[in-house]
Amino acid sequence: MFEKWRRRRAALRVKPGDGRALKPYRWWQPTSRSLFYLPLRNADGRQVVYAVDTDHVKRFFSEEGKGEAHLYLDGRHHAESELPAAFPVEGGTIEVAATDFGLKRCHYVTAEGADHQLVPDRRSGEGRRAHLHRERPALSRWIAVLSLSLLVVPALLLIPQLVEAAFQLPPVAQRLGTFTSPVQLPFWLNVVLGLGAATASVERALRLRYNWLLDSAAQS
Repeated sequence: MFEKWRRRRAALRVKPGDGRALKPYRWWQPTSRSLFYLPLRNADGRQVVYAVDTDHVKRFFSEEGKGEAHLYLDGRHHAESELPAAFPVEGGTIEVAATDFGLKRCHYVTAEGADHQLVPDRRSGEGRRAHLHRERPALSRWIAVLSLSLLVVPALLLIPQLVEAAFQLPPVAQRLGTFTSPVQLPFWLNVVLGLGAATASVERALRLRYNWLLDSAAQS
């Protein structure tokens, strides 16, 4: 029920496109732009190709920081929507959602509820990461494990420091006393861990992976 309500609300944000041509993907855009494709057959049985284009630089500098996703049909601008987006297409909906580090969702959800990730452009960061996974699966898994570690370790080290900060608040200190964190990290190490967590979240975004606890902590 909640998912249906969310999709209906997102569909209200969809605006018609202006018919402009889809710009080709450039080699310098691997982390600044996401481009995904979805081939489908329309009601007449003819194959059409949808493309979802998201500019992360424009999204970062947008007024509310949400940005937009643009839907192209056979290379022409078909629709646009503020993120998160839900574009109605043949047989279902294309759902697009983002984080501070890229996309966390770009999927085609059929009317029956089946969920399929769109195919990334080969030249995009997501496409290159998917190619690495196909060609070097062992290396890909090690990178994924390293990314997860770069998120989990800082989170575990940060928790006692946050608890100590909370116990310094007068109302908490008066009722519960004080707490000294057993972990005291120098400022430079906190910065390094933060940069590592941000890098890990970028890598995970290239795989459209997202965990509300770990990746949201990296955003903060």
